[in-house]
Amino acid sequence: MDLSRQYAETRDAQDPIGHFRARFHIADEQLVYFDGNSLGRLPLTTRDRLRDAVDQEWGGELVRGWDRWIDLAGQAGDVIAEGVLGVDQGEVVLSDSSSVNLYKLASAALDANPGRRVIVTDDDNFPTDRYVLEGLASARGLELRVVPTDIDEGIDPARVARALDDDVALVCLSHVAYRSGAIADMVAITTAAHRVGALTLWDLCHSAGSVPVPLRESGADLAVGCTYKYLNAGPGAPAFLYVRRDLQQRLRQPIWGWFGQRDQFAMGAGYDPVESIGRFQVGTPPILGGYAALEGARITAEAGIRSLYDKSAELTSYAIRLSDGLTLASPVDPARRGSHVTFHHPQAWQICQALKAAGVVPDFRTPERLRIGLAPLYTRFVDVWEGMARLRGILTSGSYREFAAAAGRVT
Repeated sequence: MDLSRQYAETRDAQDPIGHFRARFHIADEQLVYFDGNSLGRLPLTTRDRLRDAVDQEWGGELVRGWDRWIDLAGQAGDVIAEGVLGVDQGEVVLSDSSSVNLYKLASAALDANPGRRVIVTDDDNFPTDRYVLEGLASARGLELRVVPTDIDEGIDPARVARALDDDVALVCLSHVAYRSGAIADMVAITTAAHRVGALTLWDLCHSAGSVPVPLRESGADLAVGCTYKYLNAGPGAPAFLYVRRDLQQRLRQPIWGWFGQRDQFAMGAGYDPVESIGRFQVGTPPILGGYAALEGARITAEAGIRSLYDKSAELTSYAIRLSDGLTLASPVDPARRGSHVTFHHPQAWQICQALKAAGVVPDFRTPERLRIGLAPLYTRFVDVWEGMARLRGILTSGSYREFAAAAGRVT
């Protein structure tokens, strides 16, 4: 691979989805943004849509706006379902946060498997996932069975399979590892879980909008994900949840709210959930965040997940080739990586701060990891070249040593 800036410029000129960058608000063209896996950029359509929603709908229509807002969670869910996750309309709904959705679906799955006393996860699963599962296990007197995982290479399906038996009710894992970007074998793991009668719950926070998600191919049961990373819905945007259609009537989530009620505005005395994905809603949905999620998902669907994934594989491979002085802490094979790549260095936190001072925004993860997110909708090859050139300059000069160590910091 040619490592010159000219190569990067040529690749950008040939990029079939490169034009999507112009549809995002780019306030500073000199800033190299390598953190789209934490917070995506602002789409111009979202900015305009929110202005209209504030000025015309909220400002002008007031409460009459609910005539159009009432079904927004389902509309956004349908775009995410078909355009991002490759499943059917009516299997995804926008609702709450990823953590709350994980609790709801994990609780429902445990209730659907009475008598089974084990939840399986891995020791490198995202912290909030582990905490939610720990809380459920503690409250219900269950065993949380934790599978050891290589933090750079990701989950080993064989290890998960060895942890399974007829007492397992739920297997809950991340599809793309938050630390290394390693992609789990959803098909193999789901097949193994179903073989012992367990349900599967997948965290798609680092998957949705960056890699193909084989929910349908694997027969996965449940999933949750956020919209503020690769779906570019903005800080604190609502999350989504997926429930395979044949499970929707069987499962009853633990938080019974009026947006899941069959005859919502009858204000009845008893809870009678709708039979559809809507039963997994709880309270009034966030409308402004919902519009942002809808617009972000539409752009992603228009670009196409396969095109986005192909570009992200090239971008991460290019970054690795340009990363002289750092140790790769992600899978070498691009087919096993998501859209971010992680490097190890004993002074990774200081390097992260030096990069920010040099106009490059990555992020830091313990232990001693520098994480670089390359969102293919708006990240160019020349951005990768420039960002990695500034990184090499920092490593060569040793300027990162000017920044005091701060163990445990994540910014």
